Amino acid sequence: MTLKFNLLFPMRAVKHWDRWSEGASIGEIAKLVEDAGFDGFSMSEHPYPDKDWLAHGGHHAFDPFVSLSFAAAATRTLRVITFVMVAGYRNPYLAAKAAASLDMLSGGRFTLGTAAGYLKSEFDALGAEFPRRGQLMDEAIEAWKRTWAGQEHLGGEFGVANHVALPLPRTPGGPPVWIGGNGAAARRRVVEVADGWIPMAASGEVTEITRTRALEQIEVLADWIAEVNTRRAERGREAAEVAFMPFETDLLAQGCDAFCSAVQPKLSAYAGAGVTWITLEPASRSLTDFRADIQTLSCLVGD
Repeated sequence: MTLKFNLLFPMRAVKHWDRWSEGASIGEIAKLVEDAGFDGFSMSEHPYPDKDWLAHGGHHAFDPFVSLSFAAAATRTLRVITFVMVAGYRNPYLAAKAAASLDMLSGGRFTLGTAAGYLKSEFDALGAEFPRRGQLMDEAIEAWKRTWAGQEHLGGEFGVANHVALPLPRTPGGPPVWIGGNGAAARRRVVEVADGWIPMAASGEVTEITRTRALEQIEVLADWIAEVNTRRAERGREAAEVAFMPFETDLLAQGCDAFCSAVQPKLSAYAGAGVTWITLEPASRSLTDFRADIQTLSCLVGD
């Protein structure tokens, strides 16, 4: 299996954008990523985070649909990906419209990475329901898919009759949906309704913050992916796309050379575990650094 590579736009760049970007646009940056051989370009989401979370490792983010639209317009082959959109932050019909629009205008190059979310303070600030976020996400996914098919969704929470949203997405049935998270509910969604999965490496400290299951070894990751794909096969579904940030990601803070040296020998192991996309987020402090970093990282892409 040939691995694909997704470049997650450096989260640290948003806070210092005017200085970091050195006058470049997101479109120009995405074109650099495409020219370096990457298959995907992705954006995170945090519309209104609280200051305490930001002070303890949190980050700002561009609106993913706006920024990825700039990226798609400047590129030809690069897949643009939300990594991830929090389902509960938007009415499902607004999310379906944004996703369909981006998929249509990009020529079918959009992937909707999504998750239930974990930052309660942000849910509260946005007037979104935190306790029922999982239940509402399940219905939202159904509403997205029916809207993308030109059909009405008549579910209990978001059901509405005699409405339609055009244009439909370029991708038949709608853009691929990838589910972020390590828990049982995330895996169930991957098995039953989604096209891909975004599990994440998580130590004990991270699991407390994100309310997810620990994941620290490639052997465990392989077992998780095998279990999900077995359950998909039982339903007559193909193996899921799996996007993963390598366990060695922390080495990027020391520089891309150290990271590449550690990860390159393990790419076959990741592919063997069932990973189909490797996601990389360089710790670049400026666009000048970013140019150098993606050229270094491109040695992985070319393998």
